[in-house]
Amino acid sequence: MWRFFCIFAAIMEDIVTRTVEVLRRGGTLLYPTDTIWGIGCDARNAEAVERLYRIKERDRSKSMLVLVESGEWGAESGEWRVGSGERDGGRPTTYILPREVWQDRLHLAVAPNLPADDGTLGVRCPRHAFCQQVMRRLGAPLVSTSANLSGRPSPQIYNDIEEELKRRVDYCVPPRPEFLSGETRGSRILKVGPDGTLTVVRP
Repeated sequence: MWRFFCIFAAIMEDIVTRTVEVLRRGGTLLYPTDTIWGIGCDARNAEAVERLYRIKERDRSKSMLVLVESGEWGAESGEWRVGSGERDGGRPTTYILPREVWQDRLHLAVAPNLPADDGTLGVRCPRHAFCQQVMRRLGAPLVSTSANLSGRPSPQIYNDIEEELKRRVDYCVPPRPEFLSGETRGSRILKVGPDGTLTVVRP
């Protein structure tokens, strides 16, 4: 059992190390998240963000979200944490935050071409060991957008991902069983108003 654990830990370390090296070079990834498979990059790198738009053939008006290790902000109802489970019922939830929240309260440093035109930014804190390790090692949020070409169906499992998209990214994280979330749909999406009110965008 100990030998198996050591082998698993070594494999995990090797994949995380390679992933972070790709991100630090400004590369793009196909990787597992706490929901469905996504593609992403270092959220601080404007050139890498632009490449993701080209890879997906996505309209620049449709912004992409970021994954963060943790984050919290004040609302009228008190302090609450992104993805803590206190408000999301345990389901992966993305919060669309106004600029004064993600920039001034969460102090997120992201590329200027990442937020939406109105200054909002989608943010999620994943309960996902692989994503958390990568972000911790990188020291930055990860861009996350579904692993499909624009207008095509989002993949429910790795085998649904189009081969063309796999060829366009710089690195495909191996679909190891221990990395998979078991989710077959995207996150719930809630929009946070300046006063802390919540609007359901996607249930």
